[in-house]
Amino acid sequence: MTGQPPVVVAVAITGSVPRKRDNPAVPVTVSEQIAATLEAFEAGATLAHIHVRNDDETPSSDPEKFAAVQEGLRKHCPGMIVQFSTGGRGRDPASRGLSLQHRPDMASLSTGSVNFPTIVYENHATLVADLAAQMKRYGVRPEIEIFDLSHLHGARRLVEAGLMDARPHVQFVMGVQNAMPADEHLLDILLAELRRVLPQATWTAAGIGREQARVMDWALARGADAVRTGLEDNIRITKDRLASSNAELVGLAVEAIARHGRRVATPAEARAALGLAG
Repeated sequence: MTGQPPVVVAVAITGSVPRKRDNPAVPVTVSEQIAATLEAFEAGATLAHIHVRNDDETPSSDPEKFAAVQEGLRKHCPGMIVQFSTGGRGRDPASRGLSLQHRPDMASLSTGSVNFPTIVYENHATLVADLAAQMKRYGVRPEIEIFDLSHLHGARRLVEAGLMDARPHVQFVMGVQNAMPADEHLLDILLAELRRVLPQATWTAAGIGREQARVMDWALARGADAVRTGLEDNIRITKDRLASSNAELVGLAVEAIARHGRRVATPAEARAALGLAG
């Protein structure tokens, strides 16, 4: 080992886009999500990023579904960090923060708008401030989703406004079509700017689709605090083979961490690293 701190493994188990027709392993129902996350937890994941779905697999903002998934994870995955999505793809902006009343450990927060493959992912400044205020009210730690350089400065403005502390967890999202490409040089630029404007932040980088493993290696080579994997971002192991489960993708992340001379964080270490209570 290099002496670097252990790595938090985040698993994004379902998202809002993949359907069972794309990969039958995508967990949709509450019970499927709990079971899939337990497998990922046993494989080494210590943070679960949660979306919920309607019966027709479309995205849902139903706070009771979020609560049911959280209850199952707290029962079966002791110590695992539960992170709700407040993302906007297919969700009414007015409903995106409804689940925060259930006080998950963390929630995702996008600080600006960006082009996606077929839509504009809208995050109006008023909505961003409202979501941040709700997270502060309920004691939910934000993970800032960075799709563009300007979003780092959006996060900084939230700190300056007193809507979050100076040590958020930041995730660079790379490889979304029409948004930030998966470019190693670009990650260096983003990381340098993060260290300039939010020097106390922890960070990770997520690669979408075929970029997942490559971006993970770049992040680990730069001492990232966490890595992210899961069927939300990538449904394949190779071009010709679908992932059999979220747990299989977590296993590959664990192998990547070992290749870089580091080890996987325990739940207690993950909580300490991200500034969460035990």
